[in-house]
Parts: sequence; C-alpha cells; structure tokens
Amino acid sequence: MARNIPLFIAFRLLFNARFYYPIFAVIQLDYGLTMSQFAILNAVWAVSIVLLEVPSGAIADRIGRKRMVVGAALLMVIEMAVIAFVPLGNSTLVFWAWVINRILSGAAEASASGADEALAYDSIPEEDQKKRWPRVLSRLMSLSAIAFVFAMLIGSAVYDPNLVNKALGWLGIEANLEKETVIRFPVYLTLATGVCAVFVSLFMKEPKRDSSHDESCSMWSEIFEVGKWILRHPFVYALILAALVHDSVIRLFLTSASEYYRLIDIPIAWYGVIGAAFAALGIFTPRIAEWLVEHRSIRTNYVFVSIATLLGLVGISFAIPIWGVGMVVFFGLGMGFLNFFTSHYLNAEVDSKRRATVLSFKGLALNLGFGGIALLYGGILKFLGGDGAEVAGPGEGAGPAFRESLFWLPGIFLAALAGFFLYYFTRVRNAIPEEHDR
Repeated sequence: MARNIPLFIAFRLLFNARFYYPIFAVIQLDYGLTMSQFAILNAVWAVSIVLLEVPSGAIADRIGRKRMVVGAALLMVIEMAVIAFVPLGNSTLVFWAWVINRILSGAAEASASGADEALAYDSIPEEDQKKRWPRVLSRLMSLSAIAFVFAMLIGSAVYDPNLVNKALGWLGIEANLEKETVIRFPVYLTLATGVCAVFVSLFMKEPKRDSSHDESCSMWSEIFEVGKWILRHPFVYALILAALVHDSVIRLFLTSASEYYRLIDIPIAWYGVIGAAFAALGIFTPRIAEWLVEHRSIRTNYVFVSIATLLGLVGISFAIPIWGVGMVVFFGLGMGFLNFFTSHYLNAEVDSKRRATVLSFKGLALNLGFGGIALLYGGILKFLGGDGAEVAGPGEGAGPAFRESLFWLPGIFLAALAGFFLYYFTRVRNAIPEEHDR
C-alpha cells in the first residue's frame, strides 16, 4: 500500500493541472461561444457536480475507491477529447460539445472527490494515519502549488500565437501558426495530463478496509444514514460548517479577482503573474499548517483562518490602487490553512467504511455554500445598481456597484461567522476530541 501515497499525489497533480485555467473564459469565447453561453456552461457544470458529488462518494465506499479514481481519470480524458477535436465554425455544434465537456467535467470532479483522498488515507497503517497524513498533505499542497504555477504560465504562453511562433523560431523551426491552431494547445496539454492520470490510477491498489454493507439497504438509504451520522456528530458537522463559512467567501473573491485587479489599476498583462504568485503561496503554507496541527489546538488554528480571511476582505474593501494587490496574500494563507486543517481533522474523525461519502458531503456543502453566497452577492450588486461593471469599458476600470459591493463582504463573512460561533458554543465546545484540544 505504500506506493499509493506517491501515486495519489501524482494523480492529484495531473488531474488538477488544467492548462486552460488562466484563459478559461477567453478560450470559450475564442471557440465561438457567447458570454451568455459561457454563463450557461458554468451553471451546467455546477449542477452536474452538485447532483453527482454525494452519490459518487457512496458508490466509492461500495465498489472501491480505485475504480472511482480510474473512472474520474477516464472521464477527464473524454471531456478534454470532446473539445480538443470538435470542428470549429459551427456554433451550435461547438456549444453542445462544451455542454458535454462541462457535464463530464462535473462527473469527473465528483468521482475523484473523496475517493482519491479516502484511498490514500486508508493506505496508511491505521496506527500511523493521524501522524503521517499531515506530512502527506504538506507534500501534496507544496507540489500542487508548483504544478499550478507551471500550468498557469505554460497555459498562458502556448495560447499566444506570437510567442509560440517565436519559440519555434528559436528552435530553428520555421512556422506561422494561426490563432485558430494555438487556441487548442492548452486543451491538448490537459488531454495529455489526463492520459497520464489514467495510467497513474491504474497502478493504485485498493487498500484493505471495512467495506461491509447491508445488501438489503440501498445506496440512497446509506447516503441518508451517513447524512444523519454527520448531524449526530457535532464536531464533524462543525468542521464541514467551518469549511463552508470560510471557503465560500474566499472563493467569491477569487472568482471576481480579475475585476478587483482592474479596479486597483493592475495591467491585464500582470493577471497571470499574480495568479502564479498566488499559487506559489501553496509551497510555503503547508509547512506552517503542518506545524500548527502538531503544536496548536484546533481552536487556535481556525482562528488563524478567520483572521486571515477577515484581513483580506477588509483590505480589498479599501481598493488601494496597485498596492491593494497585496491583500491577495491573506486569501492565499486562509485558503491554504483551511484546506489543510479540514482534511486533517475530518479524516481523523471518520471511519474507513464511510470516509468517501463524508468527504463527498463536505464537497457538496462547499459547492452549495459558494452557490448561495454567489446568489446573495449578485443580489447585492443588483441592489447597488448593476452587475458591477455597468459603466466600465475597456481600460476604464470596474463599475461603481462592484466598488461599493466590496464594503459588504466583511459584513457578510462576520454574519456567517457569528452563525457558526452560535452553533459552536451551543453544541461543539465540549465535543472536541482531547487530541485536538491542546
């Protein structure tokens, strides 16, 4: 089972290193889609992953985690192949190819979510799991940060026909590739990593675990049973709730980060560099988080996450020109610590039999939380007078509604945090395991 750990890390790197991420919206527009179709595709992806998240975890607990991981890798290959080879020019055909891509992408994310982490955790001898898992997480997050920086920079570079032609010229290759050709390069690279992910997943081994299930009990009945189990365990429920409160507001900023950069007068050419620098924070935060889980209580650790998140939200509300970009550091620290702490504490409290299902419930909660706060934020923007860029043209900066909406974010976060503290002091304070309450 020892080789499952490096294989798990390799799988995560290959599965998540999507070379088209830095130009995600642009590439769809260059394929011939409209902004309204782009919005529809995002909704299709969200619906597919929400519907499949928990069932996929339950299936993994029933049939084995390796099968789900292999299935996720195969779905990734198919999703990328669909848009890698679809003929351009027919807008209807291209749109439906992207619809298929988004559905398969949601299915792949749901299949991998929970299953790969549960497989890796159960591959560690039970007596060493709580001690070794933080080290595995630290290594994974550091390498993931490096891989994401690489994917951001390479994905942006190969999308530029001028840069690609210059690079080929330096290599002594005479070429004049057009934009219609290079726009598929990030897709081809992601397709190649998907193929590698398939091979990596095939080498994994299913760890021995308690996989007994009541055959008379349907999968949906077991899902409801796990859901009730979570509700009956205040500490586990609180971990998921804490992740939801922090993750949703951080992700809300990250999805609108480019609009914030425009507001504080950051040149567009620097967006990719900032994204890479943000990812690079993940090289250092896991080491700090690993030390914190070993030497500080869970209360102290989540206070750090809350402080970092709040400082970031307050900082961006001032929208300081140029220098306001420094506030992104707080979100990088907050998200890095949050992911590390949630994985460590949650895996330590869940037994092998239901681990993938519980982790899938966590993923479902985070997606629903983000969707809810996104709807709330959209309502705030509408209340303030528009979509946040209603009077902004190219190079003119963000609109006044978006600027004013930034003042609301700290308040939204504090209100959500207050709700969490109410639950914590009434149900959780005395339910924290002694090993986490140093």
